[in-house]
Amino acid sequence: MCQVYRHNLTTKSLINYHFVWSSRRKRKVLKGMVAIRLRELIEEVCPDLEVEILTLDIHPNYVHAFLDCPPKIAPHQIIHRIKAYTARHLRKEFEHLLVLPSIWTRSYLVSTSETISQEIIEDYVKNQGKRG
Repeated sequence: MCQVYRHNLTTKSLINYHFVWSSRRKRKVLKGMVAIRLRELIEEVCPDLEVEILTLDIHPNYVHAFLDCPPKIAPHQIIHRIKAYTARHLRKEFEHLLVLPSIWTRSYLVSTSETISQEIIEDYVKNQGKRG
């Protein structure tokens, strides 16, 4: 997949972040209908942030997302908005999630893909569930 640089009047950019975040206390709550709805919610909120999803992989207790992001939003703002939006909607729609103090931990991992290719990150994300 060949990506295109973002353009506006004063900026040309190509910024890809690899995010990983987990459920509170690594509880395996991101499965079945919750995982399906989580994917839909992430796909809903990303266009509002001008973020393009390159790869998204949801596991029972954590999420990998490889995102093409605009330069005007800091990584901590992107992940905060995604986590807040998804938590708010998931807790409204799935009553069993209300027993958790929160769905997400406050922590997350973010890295850039400057030194490795997008294909390597995509392959890594897709194969996470296949490792023992």
